Amino acid sequence: MSLTDEDELLHGESDEEGQKEEEAQEEEATERDQIESCPLTQDMMAQSLSLLCRTGNGLAHAFVKADLKERSLTDIALLSSFVHLRFLDISSNFLTDFSPLAALTQLLWLKADGNQLPGFRDQPLGQLAYLQWLSLAANRLGDTEGLGGPALESLNLTGNGIQRVSGLEYHRLTNLVTLELRGNSLETTDGIYLPNLRNLYLAQNKIKQLEGLEKLERLTTLHLRGNQLETLDGLSPSMKSLQYLNIRDNLIASRKALQSLLGVAQTLQAIVLTGNPFSDMEDYRLLVLTYLPLLERLDKEHFSSEERMEAQERIREFEESTEQEDQ
Repeated sequence: MSLTDEDELLHGESDEEGQKEEEAQEEEATERDQIESCPLTQDMMAQSLSLLCRTGNGLAHAFVKADLKERSLTDIALLSSFVHLRFLDISSNFLTDFSPLAALTQLLWLKADGNQLPGFRDQPLGQLAYLQWLSLAANRLGDTEGLGGPALESLNLTGNGIQRVSGLEYHRLTNLVTLELRGNSLETTDGIYLPNLRNLYLAQNKIKQLEGLEKLERLTTLHLRGNQLETLDGLSPSMKSLQYLNIRDNLIASRKALQSLLGVAQTLQAIVLTGNPFSDMEDYRLLVLTYLPLLERLDKEHFSSEERMEAQERIREFEESTEQEDQ
């Protein structure tokens, strides 16, 4: 193929990608146009309120919980008047702007799954000083820039279009313990700088590389099912709290991948490897136990005493043969 032909081919592919992107944008615009305007009303609020509690100063009472899911809402401006709300469900609406939530300074819990939020920039979520639990699954988030929350402990971003994590930094999310990013378009684990994180769920992405994990010193659970990992390079000895690792349904084919687990062998209690080519090898369970003698469960099944004895025997045989070679 000549250089000219190759240029034309690449140019054609570029044009095709651009056309697809334009078509997707037009489709989104058409969808927005077809959505009938539906602002929040006083009647809707009256029906949604529950849980009567004392207000912050203790001198009055107010309803602190509102359930507004599946109301076809496009505008929640009225919410800014309900400053005592602590628990709010606005799931399954057509919301693209959460700015009225800035007035809800007492909010502890927010569920906003199934809306159309495109990003965190210019949104007030990071200003909510007491917000501890936030779920934004199945929105239209393309990145994580601009997200923060001084009290946030649990964050669910499952089922968005996030391609790369950025902006998830310790000084903005000091107390985050659980992060769910299942079902996005991530290709790497890099960008998660959260040393207090305990649980990280990254299943059903396109992850090919484990990067940046050395910063997650307190992580106990790492879930990577259904990605495209061929190795486990990137697991770090500094992950000195890791207890559970799920890498089911990846592309791991070589026993060499087990060497990357040696750095976390002292704390790892359970691992799920089924669905990888490696798990079809003869004596698969015994091989894993040989590398990880302290492991309690493989593929959710505990090791038998017979398996442990056989693994110990193999380890002794290997050590003896190594000593003889050294002599």
